[in-house]
Amino acid sequence: MSRHSQPKGKVNRALGMVIYEKRGAVKALERREYRPGMHGQRKGKVSEYGLALREKKKIKHYYGLHERQLVRFYQLATKSPENTGTELLVLCERRLDNVVRRAGFARTRDEARQGVNHGHFQVNGRKVDVASYLVKAGDVVAVKARPNLQKKYRERLTEGLHSADWLVSDAEALSFTVTRLPADGDVSLPVDIQRVIEILSR
Repeated sequence: MSRHSQPKGKVNRALGMVIYEKRGAVKALERREYRPGMHGQRKGKVSEYGLALREKKKIKHYYGLHERQLVRFYQLATKSPENTGTELLVLCERRLDNVVRRAGFARTRDEARQGVNHGHFQVNGRKVDVASYLVKAGDVVAVKARPNLQKKYRERLTEGLHSADWLVSDAEALSFTVTRLPADGDVSLPVDIQRVIEILSR
């Protein structure tokens, strides 16, 4: 399970956007829309390398990736005939923890990751407890048939958290289907991916 130890509110402030969706982290950015630290309100010029590092951190924190995992996705993306940057983000979007969040079965990616790691979900009828599992078009992801889990995730679905039209949820069956792979326009993170590709290719 990928974890980042920095306080989530400080990460949101440092990156200037809502990366972590917990209420406290969102409030931290709303209260102080400048970088943390004693020099956070200074508006000094950031180098090109610094800007690229910031964009890379967005991806790592948003999708819960360690450096090695991000590099592996980059290596996979370079082998695709598609645009490398687009393919890298599509791979991130296909992670099981991310699709659980996008399908409305969790409030945050951290919550989705915890649910996956605890074995709450099945893919095509088989338990998958690896958050980095990459879903494919046609996959059906369902909540495990346990009364306490069914109750929890049924409540989540009533909160209207669904945010991806490439995932079709079935509230009655407590499942969702990956109708197609995400495309460039389906990526939920605003990021300058070209800067990230440049720094990863060095």
